[in-house]
Amino acid sequence: MNVDKSKIKIHRVNKNEIDTMAQHRINYLTELQGEREKKYKNQLRKELSGFFFKSISEGSFIAIVAKIEDQVIGYGGMIIKQIPGDFNKSFYLECEILNMYTIPEARRQGVASLVLKQLLQIAKEKGISKVALHTSKDGEKLYRSFGFSNPEYPFLELLIKS
Repeated sequence: MNVDKSKIKIHRVNKNEIDTMAQHRINYLTELQGEREKKYKNQLRKELSGFFFKSISEGSFIAIVAKIEDQVIGYGGMIIKQIPGDFNKSFYLECEILNMYTIPEARRQGVASLVLKQLLQIAKEKGISKVALHTSKDGEKLYRSFGFSNPEYPFLELLIKS
């Protein structure tokens, strides 16, 4: 697919597009983690659609879609959280960008850049002070070109097994 960037329309995901976004999330996970049984994918699609619907309605998740005509070619989202502040400000807003996905045939043609640019503009408008994300090696160059860098302090995580 040869993407004509002038024909790409970028907008916030509306309620009619949530199921499509959930399906693209499943496509991403399949690329990353391998194929799964259909019944598991169907259950996950239902649960993801519920999550996206609830969190978009509450304003804690903002999703952006890139389309050419009626075909979704990419999307991305960010979870917004409020954290306790300090002597300068009583609280801060931070966000984590996730669910960045471009369909394989439209990759490396600027789609993710357009989606990311829109997400960062919204973050700025909302007064978000810090944007974080996890990246694949494939995506690292894009994010660094927007000014993302390694955090000043080490970022640690603990996986809790249930």
